[in-house]
Amino acid sequence: MDEKTTIIQQTIEELIQKMGFTGSVTISKDENDDSITCDIVTDSDSNFLIGQHGINLQALQHLARLIVRKHIPEKIRFTLDINNYRKQKNQSIIQQALQFAEEALSQGRGVIMPPMSTYERRLVHMELSKNSAIKTESIGEGESRKIVVKPANMID
Repeated sequence: MDEKTTIIQQTIEELIQKMGFTGSVTISKDENDDSITCDIVTDSDSNFLIGQHGINLQALQHLARLIVRKHIPEKIRFTLDINNYRKQKNQSIIQQALQFAEEALSQGRGVIMPPMSTYERRLVHMELSKNSAIKTESIGEGESRKIVVKPANMID
């Protein structure tokens, strides 16, 4: 482990400890895109750390990034996960996107997915871009922004 990942790991461990939780932090790096994932494994009440729809997890990630930036001058991005919550949620979103793509193709028309966060929409766009028979576009504003999944050969 290099110095940066050691700083990230120690920062997160200290942060969750000061919040009154116990757990271990595992750091993994994706060689393809240099992304860093920090998985917190805890026996404590992970529901509190994750929060409704992951809102506490997002806040915890934001805090950890701010603290790490005090120790590492360059901007370093990493993602926090707790007991694989984010990983499972991402897989669930991808599954849902594939089902909507199947539905769009079988019905020959556009189908609208439920509102999603920017991150979740990006995940859907990236996953469905692998299928040349499907087109995606975001519609709506703010919290109600959704994705329309439609057959690529459909006339707009």
